[in-house]
Amino acid sequence: MTLGPLMIDVAGLALTAGEREQLADPLVGGVILFARNFADRGQLQALTAEIRDVRHPAPLIAVDQEGGRVQRFRTGFTLLPPLRWLGHQYDADADRARHLARACGWIMAAELVEAGVDFSFAPCVDLDWGLSGVIGDRALHRDPDAVASLALSYMQGMRAAGMAAVAKHFPGHGAVTADSHHELPVDRRSLPEIDEDIAPYLRLIDHGLAGIMVAHVRYPRVDDRIASLSPLWLRGQLRQRLGFQGAIFTDDLSMAGASVAGSTTERVRQALAAGADMALVCNDPVAAAGALGGLAGFSDPAAHARLVAMRARPVRPGEPPLREHADWQRATAQLAAALDRPPLDLRG
Repeated sequence: MTLGPLMIDVAGLALTAGEREQLADPLVGGVILFARNFADRGQLQALTAEIRDVRHPAPLIAVDQEGGRVQRFRTGFTLLPPLRWLGHQYDADADRARHLARACGWIMAAELVEAGVDFSFAPCVDLDWGLSGVIGDRALHRDPDAVASLALSYMQGMRAAGMAAVAKHFPGHGAVTADSHHELPVDRRSLPEIDEDIAPYLRLIDHGLAGIMVAHVRYPRVDDRIASLSPLWLRGQLRQRLGFQGAIFTDDLSMAGASVAGSTTERVRQALAAGADMALVCNDPVAAAGALGGLAGFSDPAAHARLVAMRARPVRPGEPPLREHADWQRATAQLAAALDRPPLDLRG
């Protein structure tokens, strides 16, 4: 059995019998978790173990744990600042900001790996053009060099904790006002103008970036298709021009921004044909079931190999709990001091 091309979600704090059956389908390669799937760390560890026990190889388990307003797991986890905060630190002291970015990436990844999560869709490397409300303080900075520098440190922190990074939202969601959750954003810039947004990806790819999530944004001066469903963007720009060899993920194909491409099943087919390795279908179990039915017989060994590389490095047997590690204590204390707030204390 392989890791299939579909990432879906589950409804609650534990799996239902129907969800177990669906996750056993070889076309399912991943599960994304949301705040509704989290009560506390113990429950989360039980849920991720349950997902892994469904089949072999186990589905990849992902989450959006960027920090700030996009942090699905909170109670018992370090509350991370929005990425924009790191950008403000960079303006004051670039070296210190890079150290803090690495600490944030390490803390986020280490806490998730301990809970059984393979990766977070992070970091967000959209430029802060001051236009996008849905991106807003999720953006590190306006300057692509600053974004690349901070994102690289963040990625290196994740890697040190045993987690691969997924940069998003390629080629850039920051220069449009529309929110792709609700409508299709259109960016009317030319490719040379968009290259400023693409620059951080080049730096990360040069340092071994493992994953990229593609945006539901149309760039009509480059291609009529939205980026997440475009062979020009996925095969032409990402694979050929930028030389990216890692896993390509779509943003959630249930979002309104992707609805111009037909039914959810048709969107999934188009995304995979365009060069995506994994298509996300979230918060719509009927659509997810339909997509599975529409992918019967699908196989892509190269995509499977790229997805396998997204598996987190497991916690070694006999290791003490994360919060007893000197590295975790040092990193959380460093972050707390920079934020001028007391560190998380779970000793009680």
